Amino acid sequence: MSQLLRVQSFTVSSDGFGAGEGQSLETPFGHADPGSLLAWAFATDHPPIARSEPGSRGLDDYFTRDYARNIGAEIMGRNKFGPQRGPWQDHEWQGWWGDEPPFHTPVFVMTHHSRPSFTLADSTFHFVDSDPAAALSRAKKAAQGKDVRLGGGATVIRRFLDADLIDTLHVAVAPIELRSGARLWESPDELSDRYHQDVVPSPSGVTHHVFWRK
Repeated sequence: MSQLLRVQSFTVSSDGFGAGEGQSLETPFGHADPGSLLAWAFATDHPPIARSEPGSRGLDDYFTRDYARNIGAEIMGRNKFGPQRGPWQDHEWQGWWGDEPPFHTPVFVMTHHSRPSFTLADSTFHFVDSDPAAALSRAKKAAQGKDVRLGGGATVIRRFLDADLIDTLHVAVAPIELRSGARLWESPDELSDRYHQDVVPSPSGVTHHVFWRK
């Protein structure tokens, strides 16, 4: 069975932005309110970051259950990892997630500035200065036969789309507007030349878009 590169449970606003402007240590999503943008996922029984209390079941939970299924490695952009820009000034910063990141796999952070790898719990972070194809090759090797998740943000997903490397995408469109920030698309129809698409509205208010290669 071939390994897939998957975008899984990535959320954008109704105008196509995955995050707002002005990212900082205090505002990982810039001017976007993650409580509104990601409310659908964190209300489920299988949210991307586990919690002790039960959540909702149904359509949204059906999608979030797939977030970690058969995932052996993750690729992310530097801005998903943290708010620093340019050469690394603070190696003490080890991501937004504390001592137990939710990945449980090797993680490959796309960056133009080198930094030593480090491990937190069962997640090892590697910092990769390469083109998307080379980063994917490293991630697939580390995944040991499982799929690779492309975790975002929007800018990195666009890079991998432009390189024609993504096999499947699940994007949830939240009913809010951001008007600026990191944009995934102006319309999901931009992918119609390369991907089949199913569109499934949810009672939570988000609309799930599922894409797979033609």
